Amino acid sequence: MVRRARRINRELADVYPYAHPELDFRNPFELLVATVLSAQTTDLRVNQTTPALFAAYPTPEDMAAAVPEELEELIRPTGFFRMKAKSLLGLSAVLRDRFGGEVPGRLEDLVTLPGVGRKTANVVLGNAFGVPGLTVDTHFQRLVLRWKWTEQKEPEKIEAEIAAIFPRSEWTMLSHRIIFHGRRICHARKPACGACPIAPLCPAYGEGETDPEKAKKLLKYEKGGQPGQRLNPPPGYPGSPARPSQAAARQPADGGTASAAGAAGADTADGGAAAS
Repeated sequence: MVRRARRINRELADVYPYAHPELDFRNPFELLVATVLSAQTTDLRVNQTTPALFAAYPTPEDMAAAVPEELEELIRPTGFFRMKAKSLLGLSAVLRDRFGGEVPGRLEDLVTLPGVGRKTANVVLGNAFGVPGLTVDTHFQRLVLRWKWTEQKEPEKIEAEIAAIFPRSEWTMLSHRIIFHGRRICHARKPACGACPIAPLCPAYGEGETDPEKAKKLLKYEKGGQPGQRLNPPPGYPGSPARPSQAAARQPADGGTASAAGAAGADTADGGAAAS
């Protein structure tokens, strides 16, 4: 199993050399806020929302001083906006009062912030600070179970078992590759098995559409010739940028509805990258 798991990771690295966090951000604070907002919505919806949010509140000090109703209105498109606004106000105040207005670079500090759990902390550490971490979102959970890398169902137990299979240096990129694959090919309801580049290695091959032509029609984002989730994708991304606000708001971000678990967060108390 370990050899096959590591081979799948190598194959995914070839398929997605451009894998990256799909939230737009310019600094650790923006990534932290965007990750909290992404619970129970898509990363695209967050990326369409955060430009105005960060224009109004560029720092933790600014956001901590926000009028709650005004903050709620800015983040309303992401859903659950009252709960998320409460988390953002709380975490911003803690960053201001305890951390000098800076996002801490340690997991044990991040998880003390309101609305931030282990999944969100790992997203921030891996992508803003270069500290390796596994993002056990709904895609990650689904795929590692399909691949029989683990039989665990609880995120922290899954994280521990997968961490034992791979070198620590691979954890962050492994998370991106698995999430990319789950969003683009290995979908929850109907995987595109016939278009999957790792099909020969997959114990669950056949759960989805095996006809190559029909499977191609199930591909999403750049694999399906569609825009990605980021309005400002990083260099090397082979797809096109997402549409800003109104144009994209008329249709679901991934051709379907957002998962109720969010992408880096299977529980609503711990935001995360959206599970689109």
